[in-house]
Amino acid sequence: MSSENSLMDKVKITLQYLMPKHAISRLTGKFAAAKMGWLTTFAISKFIKAYGINMQEAKLKNASDFASFNDFFTRELADGARTIEAGSNLCYPVDGAISQQGDIVDGQLIQAKGFNYSLTSLLGGDARTSAPFQGGKFSCIYLAPKDYHRIHMPMDATLREMIYVPGELFSVNPLTARNVPDLFARNERVVAIFDTEFGELAMVLVGATIVASIETTWAGTITPPAGKDIFRWQYPKSGINTISFKKGDEMGRFKLGSTVVCAFSPNMLEEFTPEAGPGTTTRLGEPYAMLKSLDTQ
Repeated sequence: MSSENSLMDKVKITLQYLMPKHAISRLTGKFAAAKMGWLTTFAISKFIKAYGINMQEAKLKNASDFASFNDFFTRELADGARTIEAGSNLCYPVDGAISQQGDIVDGQLIQAKGFNYSLTSLLGGDARTSAPFQGGKFSCIYLAPKDYHRIHMPMDATLREMIYVPGELFSVNPLTARNVPDLFARNERVVAIFDTEFGELAMVLVGATIVASIETTWAGTITPPAGKDIFRWQYPKSGINTISFKKGDEMGRFKLGSTVVCAFSPNMLEEFTPEAGPGTTTRLGEPYAMLKSLDTQ
């Protein structure tokens, strides 16, 4: 890397520490939710061109089809645009790129070279929540602005708990991941804990600069009161109010881009597919990891 690029990167990171990230994100969120007719269509058209977005795979294909920028950003895929892996193994939950993946060692996850972060902190600070995942595996997938921004289930599961964790709103792009310690455990996030036939699964939806909001399919937009309090919601394991998902079902969405971190309990995964590793492009529904046989657990 040239000294000029290195200096520019340092400036970008320093500005993130200094700028009012929550205020900027709230302002951006208001614009993204606004229905401004031709101005909205113009902004969407420019975004499509700037990021080279393939609108042929979207259900609605024209900028003018969307009433707001949020509607465009959380656009639905056309029927058949993605195929959910039919076997019993894990599939990718999102379109994006793998940032890091591997074993959870001594309660730590890899963020980038030279940076680890705490599993317990990521999941909200309660050791009882993180205990089932200690010694398991994790995967971190970054969603770029061009990507499809709905999040789907990588396997059949039943929701047990949702946790809202307030925090910062740093960008989650690769540059920031390499330079801001504890990035994913310091940003605002929504944690969903699931029970599955093979063990426990955590899906962490990480907020970022200008991410207007995070939604789940069972609770809508997650907007607890401002402050430093962590909020928890419990869900029944059985009965008419149980919230269960099949592999490939939508579970949430980002209004503007971010990152999903998945944690898997020990003995749940046999191994990730050989093609999967840092930098690998992910596509919703494609096979990602082999689940261990229930007979060997």
